[in-house]
Amino acid sequence: MLEHGGRLAQAAQRYGIPLKDWLDLSTGINPNGWPVPALPADIWRRLPEDDDGLLDAARNYYGAAHLLAVSGSQAAIQVLPTLRAACRAGMLRPTYSEHRHAWAKQHRVVALKASEIESVLDDLDVLLLCNPNNPSGERFTPDMLLAWHARLAARGGWLIVDEAFIDAEPELSIARHTGAEGLIVLRSLGKFFGLAGARVGFVAAWPALLTQLQEVLGPWTINSPARAITRLALQDSAWQQQTRERLQRDSARLAALLTQHSLAPSGGTALFHWVCSDRAAELHETLARQGILTRLFDEPSSFRFGLPSTEDEWNRLENALEKLA
Repeated sequence: MLEHGGRLAQAAQRYGIPLKDWLDLSTGINPNGWPVPALPADIWRRLPEDDDGLLDAARNYYGAAHLLAVSGSQAAIQVLPTLRAACRAGMLRPTYSEHRHAWAKQHRVVALKASEIESVLDDLDVLLLCNPNNPSGERFTPDMLLAWHARLAARGGWLIVDEAFIDAEPELSIARHTGAEGLIVLRSLGKFFGLAGARVGFVAAWPALLTQLQEVLGPWTINSPARAITRLALQDSAWQQQTRERLQRDSARLAALLTQHSLAPSGGTALFHWVCSDRAAELHETLARQGILTRLFDEPSSFRFGLPSTEDEWNRLENALEKLA
Protein backbone atom coordinates (compact mmCIF):
# COMPACT_ATOMS: atom_id res chain seq x y z
CA MET A 1 0.00 0.00 0.00
CA LEU A 2 1.30 3.44 -0.90
CA GLU A 3 1.54 6.33 1.53
CA HIS A 4 -1.14 9.05 1.30
CA GLY A 5 -2.06 12.15 3.22
CA GLY A 6 -4.59 12.16 6.02
CA ARG A 7 -3.19 9.43 8.25
CA LEU A 8 -4.05 11.35 11.39
CA ALA A 9 -4.40 8.36 13.70
CA GLN A 10 -0.92 7.23 12.75
CA ALA A 11 0.49 10.73 13.29
CA ALA A 12 -1.28 11.07 16.63
CA GLN A 13 0.30 7.86 17.86
CA ARG A 14 3.76 8.71 16.55
CA TYR A 15 3.93 12.21 18.01
CA GLY A 16 1.85 11.64 21.13
CA ILE A 17 -0.64 14.38 20.24
CA PRO A 18 -4.38 13.62 20.62
CA LEU A 19 -6.31 13.28 17.36
CA LYS A 20 -8.55 16.24 18.15
CA ASP A 21 -5.57 18.58 18.48
CA TRP A 22 -4.24 18.15 14.94
CA LEU A 23 -4.44 20.57 12.03
CA ASP A 24 -4.47 18.31 8.96
CA LEU A 25 -3.10 20.09 5.88
CA SER A 26 -1.91 16.88 4.24
CA THR A 27 -4.77 15.90 1.93
CA GLY A 28 -5.69 18.75 -0.43
CA ILE A 29 -9.35 18.18 0.45
CA ASN A 30 -11.58 21.26 0.74
CA PRO A 31 -11.75 21.90 4.51
CA ASN A 32 -15.09 23.69 4.07
CA GLY A 33 -16.86 21.07 2.02
CA TRP A 34 -20.41 20.88 0.75
CA PRO A 35 -22.85 20.93 3.73
CA VAL A 36 -24.40 17.47 3.87
CA PRO A 37 -28.09 17.54 4.92
CA ALA A 38 -29.94 14.93 6.93
CA LEU A 39 -31.10 12.02 4.79
CA PRO A 40 -34.38 10.08 4.98
CA ALA A 41 -34.02 7.05 7.25
CA ASP A 42 -35.33 4.61 4.65
CA ILE A 43 -32.41 5.37 2.30
CA TRP A 44 -30.28 3.04 4.45
CA ARG A 45 -32.59 0.12 3.66
CA ARG A 46 -32.62 0.51 -0.12
CA LEU A 47 -30.21 -0.96 -2.61
CA PRO A 48 -28.71 1.62 -4.99
CA GLU A 49 -30.81 2.32 -8.09
CA ASP A 50 -29.37 3.52 -11.40
CA ASP A 51 -32.41 5.69 -12.21
CA ASP A 52 -32.18 7.87 -9.08
CA GLY A 53 -31.12 10.99 -10.99
CA LEU A 54 -27.43 10.78 -10.09
CA LEU A 55 -26.16 10.28 -13.64
CA ASP A 56 -28.39 13.07 -14.98
CA ALA A 57 -26.94 15.45 -12.39
CA ALA A 58 -23.40 14.30 -13.21
CA ARG A 59 -23.89 14.68 -16.97
CA ASN A 60 -25.11 18.22 -16.43
CA TYR A 61 -22.27 19.14 -14.06
CA TYR A 62 -19.43 17.56 -16.05
CA GLY A 63 -20.84 18.20 -19.51
CA ALA A 64 -20.16 14.59 -20.47
CA ALA A 65 -22.70 12.43 -22.28
CA HIS A 66 -21.32 9.07 -21.19
CA LEU A 67 -20.43 8.47 -17.54
CA LEU A 68 -19.96 5.63 -15.09
CA ALA A 69 -20.23 6.26 -11.36
CA VAL A 70 -17.52 4.42 -9.42
CA SER A 71 -16.42 4.01 -5.81
CA GLY A 72 -13.99 6.90 -5.95
CA SER A 73 -11.70 7.40 -8.92
CA GLN A 74 -9.39 4.90 -7.21
CA ALA A 75 -11.63 2.08 -8.42
CA ALA A 76 -11.06 3.11 -12.04
CA ILE A 77 -7.36 3.75 -11.47
CA GLN A 78 -6.92 0.13 -10.43
CA VAL A 79 -8.99 -1.41 -13.24
CA LEU A 80 -8.06 0.64 -16.32
CA PRO A 81 -4.57 -0.90 -16.71
CA THR A 82 -6.14 -4.37 -16.88
CA LEU A 83 -8.17 -3.42 -19.97
CA ARG A 84 -5.11 -3.15 -22.25
CA ALA A 85 -2.43 -5.58 -23.34
CA ALA A 86 1.09 -4.81 -22.11
CA CYS A 87 2.12 -1.41 -23.43
CA ARG A 88 4.12 1.77 -22.80
CA ALA A 89 2.35 4.23 -20.53
CA GLY A 90 3.79 7.71 -20.02
CA MET A 91 3.08 9.90 -17.00
CA LEU A 92 4.64 12.79 -15.15
CA ARG A 93 6.99 12.35 -12.25
CA PRO A 94 6.06 13.37 -9.67
CA THR A 95 2.34 12.73 -10.01
CA TYR A 96 -0.36 10.98 -8.03
CA SER A 97 1.45 7.78 -7.08
CA GLU A 98 -1.50 5.38 -7.41
CA HIS A 99 -1.43 5.78 -11.20
CA ARG A 100 2.15 4.60 -11.52
CA HIS A 101 1.55 1.86 -8.97
CA ALA A 102 -1.42 0.48 -10.93
CA TRP A 103 0.11 0.64 -14.42
CA ALA A 104 3.54 -0.69 -13.44
CA LYS A 105 2.04 -4.05 -12.47
CA GLN A 106 1.74 -5.15 -16.10
CA HIS A 107 2.93 -2.27 -18.28
CA ARG A 108 6.11 -0.32 -18.86
CA VAL A 109 5.77 3.08 -17.23
CA VAL A 110 7.74 5.94 -18.76
CA ALA A 111 8.43 8.83 -16.38
CA LEU A 112 8.22 12.21 -18.12
CA LYS A 113 8.66 15.89 -17.64
CA ALA A 114 5.90 17.99 -19.16
CA SER A 115 8.39 19.44 -21.65
CA GLU A 116 9.19 15.93 -22.95
CA ILE A 117 5.65 14.83 -23.82
CA GLU A 118 5.56 16.27 -27.33
CA SER A 119 8.79 14.56 -28.39
CA VAL A 120 8.01 11.09 -26.99
CA LEU A 121 4.25 10.90 -27.57
CA ASP A 122 4.49 8.80 -30.73
CA ASP A 123 6.39 6.14 -28.78
CA LEU A 124 3.64 5.81 -26.16
CA ASP A 125 0.46 3.74 -26.18
CA VAL A 126 -1.06 5.54 -23.20
CA LEU A 127 -0.47 9.03 -21.86
CA LEU A 128 -1.83 9.57 -18.36
CA LEU A 129 -1.90 13.07 -16.89
CA CYS A 130 -3.35 14.72 -13.81
CA ASN A 131 -4.68 18.15 -14.73
CA PRO A 132 -3.79 20.09 -12.66
CA ASN A 133 -0.97 17.77 -11.70
CA ASN A 134 -0.69 16.59 -8.12
CA PRO A 135 1.54 17.75 -6.45
CA SER A 136 3.30 20.10 -8.89
CA GLY A 137 0.19 21.97 -10.05
CA GLU A 138 1.25 21.88 -13.72
CA ARG A 139 -1.68 22.57 -16.06
CA PHE A 140 -2.44 21.52 -19.61
CA THR A 141 -4.78 23.44 -21.92
CA PRO A 142 -7.73 21.67 -23.52
CA ASP A 143 -6.33 22.34 -27.01
CA MET A 144 -3.02 20.72 -26.08
CA LEU A 145 -4.68 17.67 -24.55
CA LEU A 146 -7.07 17.17 -27.45
CA ALA A 147 -4.20 17.37 -29.94
CA TRP A 148 -2.33 14.69 -28.00
CA HIS A 149 -5.48 12.57 -27.84
CA ALA A 150 -5.89 12.75 -31.62
CA ARG A 151 -2.33 11.48 -32.18
CA LEU A 152 -2.76 8.64 -29.70
CA ALA A 153 -6.23 7.60 -30.84
CA ALA A 154 -5.13 7.43 -34.48
CA ARG A 155 -3.16 4.30 -33.59
CA GLY A 156 -5.39 2.87 -30.87
CA GLY A 157 -3.80 4.71 -27.96
CA TRP A 158 -5.42 6.29 -24.93
CA LEU A 159 -5.21 9.66 -23.25
CA ILE A 160 -6.28 9.43 -19.61
CA VAL A 161 -6.76 12.69 -17.71
CA ASP A 162 -7.33 12.65 -13.97
CA GLU A 163 -9.22 15.87 -13.21
CA ALA A 164 -9.47 15.38 -9.44
CA PHE A 165 -8.38 18.97 -8.74
CA ILE A 166 -9.98 20.73 -11.72
CA ASP A 167 -13.36 21.73 -10.25
CA ALA A 168 -12.11 25.15 -9.20
CA GLU A 169 -10.98 25.75 -12.82
CA PRO A 170 -13.72 24.05 -14.89
CA GLU A 171 -12.60 25.81 -18.08
CA LEU A 172 -9.63 23.41 -18.18
CA SER A 173 -11.78 20.28 -18.26
CA ILE A 174 -12.07 18.14 -21.38
CA ALA A 175 -14.82 15.89 -19.97
CA ARG A 176 -17.28 17.11 -22.60
CA HIS A 177 -15.12 15.60 -25.34
CA THR A 178 -15.07 12.09 -23.90
CA GLY A 179 -17.46 10.48 -26.37
CA ALA A 180 -14.42 10.11 -28.64
CA GLU A 181 -12.71 6.74 -28.50
CA GLY A 182 -9.38 6.78 -26.72
CA LEU A 183 -10.21 9.65 -24.34
CA ILE A 184 -10.84 8.88 -20.66
CA VAL A 185 -11.43 11.47 -17.93
CA LEU A 186 -11.57 10.70 -14.21
CA ARG A 187 -13.48 12.94 -11.81
CA SER A 188 -13.80 12.85 -8.03
CA LEU A 189 -16.16 14.23 -5.39
CA GLY A 190 -13.47 14.08 -2.74
CA LYS A 191 -11.43 17.25 -3.27
CA PHE A 192 -13.51 20.28 -4.30
CA PHE A 193 -16.72 19.09 -2.64
CA GLY A 194 -14.89 17.84 0.45
CA LEU A 195 -16.71 14.51 0.27
CA ALA A 196 -13.76 12.12 0.25
CA GLY A 197 -15.44 9.85 2.79
CA ALA A 198 -18.37 9.20 0.46
CA ARG A 199 -16.00 7.47 -2.00
CA VAL A 200 -17.66 8.67 -5.20
CA GLY A 201 -16.04 9.28 -8.55
CA PHE A 202 -16.93 9.21 -12.22
CA VAL A 203 -15.35 7.93 -15.40
CA ALA A 204 -16.19 9.79 -18.60
CA ALA A 205 -15.31 7.83 -21.73
CA TRP A 206 -16.75 6.20 -24.84
CA PRO A 207 -19.61 3.71 -24.22
CA ALA A 208 -17.73 0.49 -25.00
CA LEU A 209 -14.99 1.27 -22.49
CA LEU A 210 -17.54 2.13 -19.80
CA THR A 211 -19.29 -1.18 -20.42
CA GLN A 212 -16.00 -3.02 -19.90
CA LEU A 213 -15.38 -1.16 -16.68
CA GLN A 214 -18.88 -1.80 -15.40
CA GLU A 215 -18.60 -5.52 -16.06
CA VAL A 216 -15.40 -5.70 -14.03
CA LEU A 217 -16.64 -3.55 -11.14
CA GLY A 218 -20.06 -5.17 -10.88
CA PRO A 219 -23.30 -3.72 -9.45
CA TRP A 220 -23.87 -1.37 -6.51
CA THR A 221 -20.44 0.24 -6.50
CA ILE A 222 -21.80 3.28 -4.61
CA ASN A 223 -24.18 3.03 -1.66
CA SER A 224 -27.58 4.73 -1.66
CA PRO A 225 -26.77 7.52 0.85
CA ALA A 226 -23.60 8.45 -1.07
CA ARG A 227 -25.55 8.54 -4.33
CA ALA A 228 -28.16 10.84 -2.82
CA ILE A 229 -25.57 13.20 -1.34
CA THR A 230 -23.62 13.33 -4.60
CA ARG A 231 -26.69 14.15 -6.68
CA LEU A 232 -27.59 17.05 -4.39
CA ALA A 233 -24.02 18.39 -4.33
CA LEU A 234 -23.69 18.30 -8.11
CA GLN A 235 -26.96 20.23 -8.45
CA ASP A 236 -25.97 22.99 -5.99
CA SER A 237 -24.58 25.50 -8.50
CA ALA A 238 -24.76 28.43 -6.07
CA TRP A 239 -22.51 26.67 -3.55
CA GLN A 240 -20.14 25.63 -6.33
CA GLN A 241 -19.64 29.20 -7.57
CA GLN A 242 -19.21 30.62 -4.07
CA THR A 243 -16.69 27.88 -3.30
CA ARG A 244 -14.64 28.53 -6.42
CA GLU A 245 -14.33 32.18 -5.44
CA ARG A 246 -13.44 31.37 -1.83
CA LEU A 247 -10.86 28.76 -2.79
CA GLN A 248 -9.09 31.18 -5.12
CA ARG A 249 -8.87 33.72 -2.31
CA ASP A 250 -7.68 31.17 0.23
CA SER A 251 -5.16 29.70 -2.19
CA ALA A 252 -3.64 33.14 -2.81
CA ARG A 253 -3.57 33.75 0.94
CA LEU A 254 -1.73 30.48 1.56
CA ALA A 255 0.82 31.18 -1.19
CA ALA A 256 1.50 34.61 0.29
CA LEU A 257 1.84 33.22 3.81
CA LEU A 258 4.32 30.54 2.72
CA THR A 259 6.31 33.03 0.66
CA GLN A 260 6.49 35.39 3.63
CA HIS A 261 8.22 32.62 5.56
CA SER A 262 10.74 31.72 2.83
CA LEU A 263 8.67 28.79 1.54
CA ALA A 264 7.58 30.18 -1.81
CA PRO A 265 5.49 27.51 -3.57
CA SER A 266 6.94 25.71 -6.56
CA GLY A 267 3.42 25.05 -7.80
CA GLY A 268 -0.08 24.30 -6.64
CA THR A 269 -3.82 24.47 -7.20
CA ALA A 270 -6.77 26.17 -5.56
CA LEU A 271 -6.65 23.48 -2.87
CA PHE A 272 -2.94 23.10 -2.08
CA HIS A 273 0.54 24.49 -2.57
CA TRP A 274 3.70 22.46 -3.13
CA VAL A 275 7.04 23.56 -1.73
CA CYS A 276 10.34 22.12 -2.96
CA SER A 277 13.07 22.33 -0.34
CA ASP A 278 16.15 20.37 0.67
CA ARG A 279 14.82 20.83 4.21
CA ALA A 280 11.38 19.40 3.46
CA ALA A 281 11.71 16.36 5.74
CA GLU A 282 13.09 18.45 8.59
CA LEU A 283 10.37 21.12 8.25
CA HIS A 284 7.62 18.52 7.91
CA GLU A 285 8.85 16.95 11.15
CA THR A 286 9.03 20.29 12.96
CA LEU A 287 5.45 21.13 12.01
CA ALA A 288 4.27 17.64 12.97
CA ARG A 289 5.71 18.06 16.45
CA GLN A 290 3.39 21.08 16.71
CA GLY A 291 0.39 19.03 15.58
CA ILE A 292 0.33 20.29 11.99
CA LEU A 293 0.39 17.54 9.36
CA THR A 294 1.68 18.22 5.85
CA ARG A 295 2.27 15.79 2.97
CA LEU A 296 5.92 14.85 2.55
CA PHE A 297 7.49 13.75 -0.77
CA ASP A 298 10.92 12.19 -1.28
CA GLU A 299 11.41 12.74 -5.03
CA PRO A 300 11.97 15.60 -5.24
CA SER A 301 12.45 16.67 -1.64
CA SER A 302 9.24 18.62 -1.07
CA PHE A 303 6.08 18.95 0.97
CA ARG A 304 2.51 20.02 0.29
CA PHE A 305 0.22 22.31 2.28
CA GLY A 306 -3.55 22.13 2.09
CA LEU A 307 -5.83 24.97 3.13
CA PRO A 308 -6.70 25.83 6.73
CA SER A 309 -10.42 26.15 7.43
CA THR A 310 -11.01 28.72 10.18
CA GLU A 311 -9.23 31.91 11.23
CA ASP A 312 -7.92 30.05 14.28
CA GLU A 313 -6.35 27.48 11.95
CA TRP A 314 -4.80 30.17 9.76
CA ASN A 315 -3.33 31.81 12.86
CA ARG A 316 -2.04 28.49 14.12
CA LEU A 317 -0.27 27.81 10.83
CA GLU A 318 1.24 31.30 10.77
CA ASN A 319 2.55 30.93 14.29
CA ALA A 320 4.08 27.56 13.45
CA LEU A 321 5.76 28.90 10.32
CA GLU A 322 7.36 31.67 12.34
CA LYS A 323 9.18 28.99 14.37
CA LEU A 324 10.70 27.27 11.31
CA ALA A 325 13.52 29.72 10.66
